[in-house]
Amino acid sequence: MPAAQAEEISFTMDDPQVIETPLLTSKVRNEKILAAFDKFKVKAALFVCGMRIDNDEGKALLRSWDEKGHMIANHSYSHLYYNSKKMSFEEYRNDVLKVEPLIKTLKNFSRLFRYPYLKEGNTQEKRDQMRDFLKQNSYQEGYVSIDASDWAIDARLIAKLEKNPKLELKPYRDFYLKHIWSRAQYYNELAKKVYGRQIRHTLLIHHSLLNALFFGDLMQMFKDHSWKLISASEAFKDDVFKLHPNIVPAGESIAWASAKESGKFESQLRYPAEDDSYEKEEMDRLGL
Repeated sequence: MPAAQAEEISFTMDDPQVIETPLLTSKVRNEKILAAFDKFKVKAALFVCGMRIDNDEGKALLRSWDEKGHMIANHSYSHLYYNSKKMSFEEYRNDVLKVEPLIKTLKNFSRLFRYPYLKEGNTQEKRDQMRDFLKQNSYQEGYVSIDASDWAIDARLIAKLEKNPKLELKPYRDFYLKHIWSRAQYYNELAKKVYGRQIRHTLLIHHSLLNALFFGDLMQMFKDHSWKLISASEAFKDDVFKLHPNIVPAGESIAWASAKESGKFESQLRYPAEDDSYEKEEMDRLGL
């Protein structure tokens, strides 16, 4: 029998921003995240929401990623919710185009687009209009294969730090690592069932205080479990990221969407696939 293929994972980071948080300035947060990538010698894909970096400090942040050789990709300007009944294709398309002047002159600008909230349309018409638009503008969809709720853990951490600057951080680190590992196991097993093979994964995480503090630990965790860390550009070459699952509402992880399209895994799927409500009870129990 052939040897089992090793799990491979890349890191994609959404929503770079320059707001201030407890413990670390925006500049230091960014430096710590980039240092973690340097340490493990992998390149990410940074999905840029324009409104969060449309100032001098934000543009400097983008340059720092560009100079390190990370992919710079489109995550819209205003982080609109495409599945809203009030959201038209025209408004959404224009918002996607609005971010381009901020990123298209960077040498590592990549024509990848990631839908905010991973929501790709609440009707077939809106879904297909965006897919046609992206194709016409030479964009590949910046799919996530492993989705998670690191943003929710980060929000809880910041709220607690604002009340107690001397908060013990280790419980948040431990919960974060456990959460991501759980989601990685779920989506990896789902993908193998759906595609019949090991895929190259893209993990969704955010440019946040949580990751400034613990991203290095996260990468080390995957290495300790014998997962191979790869660059996002390598992961996005996997044919799975060229798929367009025929589901409505459209979106979620590409593995989730493919499983939904097949109709064979309903008992294993929840909607939305990831949400802070799923983690709330355990975090409340732990006092996080």
